[in-house]
Amino acid sequence: MTPETVLTIGSQALQLVLMLAAPLLLTALAVGVLIGVFQAATQINEQTLSFIPKLLATAAVLVFTGPWMLRLLTEYTKRLYDSIPALIH
Repeated sequence: MTPETVLTIGSQALQLVLMLAAPLLLTALAVGVLIGVFQAATQINEQTLSFIPKLLATAAVLVFTGPWMLRLLTEYTKRLYDSIPALIH
């Protein structure tokens, strides 16, 4: 196994992690900003107010993007397992 192969596999794994985490993190960020603007406009400084909407939005995004995420993960794992014989040489 060459260093280039290791770097390629690591790069693909990092890209996959970013693709899997991005929908959830961007949703939590967007909801957090919206709740923050709402709290600033109404001067309601309740810390728990942003937690429940973020949780619900993240769960909804997970329900909608879950099959896509699972498909990406299984395809990557299958490609990685299929490439093991070539990596051993």
